[in-house]
Amino acid sequence: MRYFALFPLFLFGVSAQVSNAQVVNTSHSPDAVLHPVPIQAVQLDSSSFWGQRRTVTLEKSMPTMFDELEQHGTLDNFRRLTGAAPASTPRKGPVYTDSDIYKWIEAAAFFLTAAEHPGAEADLLAKVDTAVKVIIAAQQPDGYLNTYYVGEKANLRFTEMHRSHELYCLGHLLQAAIALQRATGDRRLLDAGIRYADYVLSEFGTDKKPALTGHPELEMALVELYRQTGEAKYLKFAGYLLSGVETERLHLRPDQTTYMFSGIPFTSRTAFVGHAVRAMYAACGATDYYAETGDPAYKQTLDRLWQDEVRHKMYITGGVGSRSEGEAFGSAYELPNAQAYTESCAAIANYMWNWRMLNVEGDSRFADVMERALYNGINSGMSLDGTLYCYRNPLESSGEKIRNPFYDTDCCPPNIERTMGALPGYFYSTSARGLYVNLYGANTLDWHLENGTALKIAEQTNYPWDGSIDFTVTPGSAAEFSIYFRIPEWAQGTRLTVNGATQSSAAGHYAEVHRTWKAGDRVHITFDMTPRLTASNPLVRENAGRVAVERGPLVYCLEKPDQPIALSLFDESLELTPNTRFKEQRRADLLGGIVVLEHAGLAASKPLEDDPLYRDLAAANHPRERPVQLTFIPYYAWANRGQYEMEVWVPVANGGNIRAEK
Repeated sequence: MRYFALFPLFLFGVSAQVSNAQVVNTSHSPDAVLHPVPIQAVQLDSSSFWGQRRTVTLEKSMPTMFDELEQHGTLDNFRRLTGAAPASTPRKGPVYTDSDIYKWIEAAAFFLTAAEHPGAEADLLAKVDTAVKVIIAAQQPDGYLNTYYVGEKANLRFTEMHRSHELYCLGHLLQAAIALQRATGDRRLLDAGIRYADYVLSEFGTDKKPALTGHPELEMALVELYRQTGEAKYLKFAGYLLSGVETERLHLRPDQTTYMFSGIPFTSRTAFVGHAVRAMYAACGATDYYAETGDPAYKQTLDRLWQDEVRHKMYITGGVGSRSEGEAFGSAYELPNAQAYTESCAAIANYMWNWRMLNVEGDSRFADVMERALYNGINSGMSLDGTLYCYRNPLESSGEKIRNPFYDTDCCPPNIERTMGALPGYFYSTSARGLYVNLYGANTLDWHLENGTALKIAEQTNYPWDGSIDFTVTPGSAAEFSIYFRIPEWAQGTRLTVNGATQSSAAGHYAEVHRTWKAGDRVHITFDMTPRLTASNPLVRENAGRVAVERGPLVYCLEKPDQPIALSLFDESLELTPNTRFKEQRRADLLGGIVVLEHAGLAASKPLEDDPLYRDLAAANHPRERPVQLTFIPYYAWANRGQYEMEVWVPVANGGNIRAEK
């Protein structure tokens, strides 16, 4: 096993921190192929797709969520321990509520790193300061910091690790603290987090009391703390947690280790099972651990799990977790639509894990999954106005209430916010050979290559609505290096040119352009945005006879307000013939500005609910005689106009070919 001591970044002062504010810092990780570009090195165009979403998150989501956390007692849980709130103030929320304010602080730190909206950021910084003061004041003299296991529950500390979330909350505390120091140089929260982590390390381990992350999270936080401080003890303890050696000492049952996705050796896992977020977070921590140690057993396990996910258990939206019971993965091909749980946090965890896999392998297939999850399963989790959130993200709905401003288990809203805050840090990566373009959207990059060559790139595009993308490349001086442009797996027929000359590109790969780059060099990419019909593996029984519609990175759906007839949405089907085409229409007035897709369909001549439940097959061919025009909207935008029927997988009335018409 290899442990590489890094130079603690804080030794170089605040400016060094801010200049290295990556989401995860693999800059010195020996088994990472790619190294993320810092958040503040990428500025998203404010009018771009993600620029608008980040602005809404900063200006609306962040302040309103802080107010929600205050109103629901999250900060008072800390204040009551210090006398800043009356001692009679009851603790509010579930056992894991402390983590919600930590995730909010981490989100705030990412926005403060970007430094794009001074007025909103000043207000944000004041709220962060309030929260940090409240949190660190509640820390116990021995370093313990948790608002649930206090008072009459103090004797239960670390005695019920399968459910306590103490180490889970510590993990989020550390991630928030690291992000805050990298953003501002403020290490108050980091010092508190290190004190708590050191307390845990002094009490638990192989030759001490047994430890378990009942909800994995601390593993990746400890690896990042190792990267931040250079202290190998944190990496070593992450390895201890992943080793799962304490099953017998903790008397864990198989159903517990399945549900928690911890408690047995991570390297013994062959498939994703149990609680989806816990499983994906465990995979995140294991990938971080592999990036530092190169342990081949971890790499083999991670590859097995990735194949299990994308071949058997991932929704077309990038969401995971099909069962509401246990918020869990189902069996292979168990992907129901209306009953899909697909928690927002699970889609985010999928995104986080594939980001880490991209770092260690540099393979575009991981960025493809990231893009799928980001545009669909994550983006659907927050309303267009930034004040309402989905906990579940089903692929079919009969019109139930799906968005709320707050949940008693409020993990998803601040998790979405920290994803939006960190977003610029995912667009580019570097390697020894050059620059990787992972995601697309109008932005400017101002950074440098790993050999120190200054590099600026301006990207102009209306992606994802338009497949035309222009890059202007400006190195500090003429230099030979490669730029790798990700060609999504869906982008068959892509055209890539450099100064007008066509370059080789293949869908599902990074297209390497190696040359001596000079100021003003131009790259143009054209992705074919023709709407696509997607079918499931036949073993996904619920989708038999149905198709999903995709365009670019977006999954589309039918929602009731867009359909012209009064019948139920579920009385309609898509009519396909060799000559029919989708009509694409840009609607600036609808759902914040989208491209809608229209196509001929058929509707039942009378409501299908009027038919008997069972009948003879010969009489079962119910005439679908009424022609209708079906209108599809991006899945992320559903449930923004009220409670309506929605479906992603649409019945097909008859087979045929499909083409686009603009």
